[in-house]
Amino acid sequence: MRILLYSYNYYPEPIGIAPLMTELAEGLVGRGHQVRVITAMPWYPVGEISPEYRGKLYLTEERNGVKIQRSYVWIRRHRSLSNRVFFELSFMILSFFQALWGWRPDAIILTIPGLPVCLPAALLGWFYRAPIVLNLQDILPDAAIHVGLIENEKVICLFRKLEQFAYRTATKISVIADGFTKNLLEKGVPADKLIEIPNWVDVNFIKPLSKENNYFRTENHLEDKFVVMYSGNIALTQPLEILIDAAARVQHIPDLAFVIVGKKEALRRLDRYCQERGVKNVLLRPFQPRERLPQMLAAADVAMVMQKDNVICFNMPSKIQVLLASGRAIIASVPAKGTAARAIKKSGGGIVVPPEDAEALAQAILELYSNPEKVKALGKKGREYAEQHYSFELALDSYEQLLASVGNC
Repeated sequence: MRILLYSYNYYPEPIGIAPLMTELAEGLVGRGHQVRVITAMPWYPVGEISPEYRGKLYLTEERNGVKIQRSYVWIRRHRSLSNRVFFELSFMILSFFQALWGWRPDAIILTIPGLPVCLPAALLGWFYRAPIVLNLQDILPDAAIHVGLIENEKVICLFRKLEQFAYRTATKISVIADGFTKNLLEKGVPADKLIEIPNWVDVNFIKPLSKENNYFRTENHLEDKFVVMYSGNIALTQPLEILIDAAARVQHIPDLAFVIVGKKEALRRLDRYCQERGVKNVLLRPFQPRERLPQMLAAADVAMVMQKDNVICFNMPSKIQVLLASGRAIIASVPAKGTAARAIKKSGGGIVVPPEDAEALAQAILELYSNPEKVKALGKKGREYAEQHYSFELALDSYEQLLASVGNC
């Protein structure tokens, strides 16, 4: 088949949706399909276009058999409603014309987040007479409203209408967790339009590695430490201050170290918090190159998943699959009734503690610190579960079957 993949994010962006969409596109090419990707100039997570892509309105590249068609986006580091509006409009308009420049697709995969882009995607579907597979990585505007990112009633109303339009114009909707299915069914989306395909992890790339001769441990003087690590997004829904508070409670243990890996701007804020609290056992490090990710994850004894108490229940961090595949025990400080908690419990690869509770988190860390056999057992179970349920090949099989079914519509 000829497949058009429409996504805000793609390679070389190191985290978030970009690696997933890159693997999906290249995996489909590996199965004999033709894929062209409509995406933006790389901008995430820094919040500005990468230097080598600046000053260009359009750019076409090819990588591993995938044709990548990029367009300019208005992006500013400062978060505001006006900046977001300009970002959405720039991608929505410019990407549409870029998408017209190329072969006619048999199917369109549209990835959300990014509700406004459902408008050009629907127009392309009509123009090309191609079915649309809506790939939901988040449910907007629910998530944004829930954390207070969108408060203006008119904007909320507009996004609700866009959401309904996206569901109505999609031929099929792929969701990443059961919480998404429940949400959409409650909104009246027909059950036969929905299919659950969990996000995947390349279990041949992310795999259990030895802590011995580990570059990250060596560079950061962690060779003899029990390492608790958080790596990923640090935004409205991730309360990393709670992890620092937990670290403060166990500072009397000299070989217990905490590592937080994230965006430099967020790390500066956390550094100030550490200084205010007098915390000395927390190491703050910027994101590592993607090729070094398996080694970095292997530097941990325990990996963290952090969510605020008010996070919306269907939220499913894609880091869970990655951490399970790494073979490291997980502590999930997340709402007990949420999708993330269910996934961790079902995998057997970690323990769940109440969110935003530094004392409970500290006790869970001490429990694993004093029980190395449990740490090893949790890591082993998590790895086995990732291989059985989250492997890339399983996900690719599901997407191929889905695309074949809409292609026959």
